[in-house]
Formats: sequence, C-alpha cells, structure tokens
Amino acid sequence: MPDHTAARRLIVCADDFGRDLAINEAVEIAHRGGILSTASLMVAAPAAADAVTRARRLPQLRVGLHLLLVDGVPLLPPATLTPLLRRDGRFDDNQLRAGLRWFFLPGMRRRLAAEIEAQFAAFKATGLVLDHVNAHKHMHVHPTVARLIVEIGRPYGLRAVRLPNEPAAVLRRAFPGERHRVPSFRPAVAALRRRLRREGLASNDHAFGMAWSGVMTEERLLGLLPHLPPGVSEVYFHPATRESRDLATAMPGYRHVDELGALLSARVRGRIAELGISLVGYGDLAPPR
Repeated sequence: MPDHTAARRLIVCADDFGRDLAINEAVEIAHRGGILSTASLMVAAPAAADAVTRARRLPQLRVGLHLLLVDGVPLLPPATLTPLLRRDGRFDDNQLRAGLRWFFLPGMRRRLAAEIEAQFAAFKATGLVLDHVNAHKHMHVHPTVARLIVEIGRPYGLRAVRLPNEPAAVLRRAFPGERHRVPSFRPAVAALRRRLRREGLASNDHAFGMAWSGVMTEERLLGLLPHLPPGVSEVYFHPATRESRDLATAMPGYRHVDELGALLSARVRGRIAELGISLVGYGDLAPPR
C-alpha cells in the first residue's frame, strides 16, 4: 500500500511506450542515463514489439500496462467489438460519450471486458513482469473500467494501479503566478482509491503530469520537486528523441524532446538527492507476489 509517512518517494514514469520508435528510444536512453524507472506499455501500438525487445534488455526498468480504450485502435479484430468502435475501426475519441455508453449499455461492457482481457493477455505474452496498470487519458478511473481491471487483472498478476490524483495546491505553490487546469474527476479518483484499498492493491498517493501534460520540462520539474507532498508521488512524462509526424499530429504542443532532457538533467538528479527524495517503482509499494 502507499507510504503515508513523512518520507517522500517518487516514481518517474514514461507513458505511451510502444507507440513510436522515437518514444522507445527515449525510454531506453532516459532509463540508462537518467532518472526514469518506469514505463507504461501500449501492447497494440505500432512499435510495441520494439518496446518489448528494449525492455527485455533493461532488467531494472519497471514496465506496466497502458490500456488503450479511447483515441486509438483495439487489439481484438474490429468486427468482434462492434458497436464499441467507430465505423473506421477506432475507439471513440469522445471520452464522455464513451464513458456513458460503457456504463449504461451491457453489450458495450461485454465487449469492453473482452478488449481489456486481450490487452492483459498480450502483456503476459511478452514475458515481462507486470509492474502496474493505468489507461490512456486516465480512463481507468471510470467505474466500469476500474471494476473490470481489478476483476480481469488479478490472474495476470495485477498488483498496482496509478491514481491520477494531482493536487492543485501543490501546483499553485510551485508556480504561484500561473492558473492550473487540473481535470475534475476527483470523486472517481476517490472511488478508485477505495476500491484498490479493499482489494489490497497498491497505488501512488499523488500524480503529476495532467496540468502540464507534454510540457514536464526541466524547469517545471525543478520547480515541482521541493513541493512534492509526503508519501508516494508519480511524475509521468511523454519523452521522445525526435518529433515524428505521428506524434506531432496526435499530441500537438507536446515538447517530447524537452521532456527527455528533463529526465536526463544532472540538475534534476542533484536536486532529488539534495531534497532526500527516494526514487522507487510500483513494485516497491506492492505486496510480494
């Protein structure tokens, strides 16, 4: 379970591992030469096989499952998931509409469960140890998805789940002159926290990367570190070695290369040591297998 003592522990994670070769390269570089301890793998993404190959030669890299249920393509054949998908075979890009349909339509829930299990099974087939689970655009806070993750994930080694709980007060202290837009799904996060505790699953206390998604630069990170609250915080990134056409289209405004620079920064590493912050992974929080 999370550490609620005065000590400050930090998980440094890269999302979208497997989406693009430039992301995979950045994950390997940032783990070998920087502070990156953890990555979240998209098992159905175009560069997933390359990501798995890299992870296998990085035994200290903690790898989790980054479930893709919106804004992308499924792992299962599209014909088996109708009407979960759009006519072009992609998941719905509208998170609110998708969430309402998952909640109210039993047929949608059955197909959603099948896709979630397929992604867990694909991760298991890699042979990697499952460090944690989260979902693209934080869709794992949806009550239907949260329930399915816990029910389906147990046989696949589920032990920890990300809580996307970003405290706005910390952002205001770190950068008092700015206005911070934090997604307002606090009740869903609280419900997910209660579910994880009931099931004996580990989680972080806080997460940072929502208000500054794609722009967690060296300056941002240096400003944030002194204000990290007690307990376990996760800071997640979207690093890449270059701005590919796909990344620029899918994530306009993201500073992928600058985020890689933050992960490699000697100033950041020195500040973490100076502040006495311990770098950990989800595996350090979870009970033994």
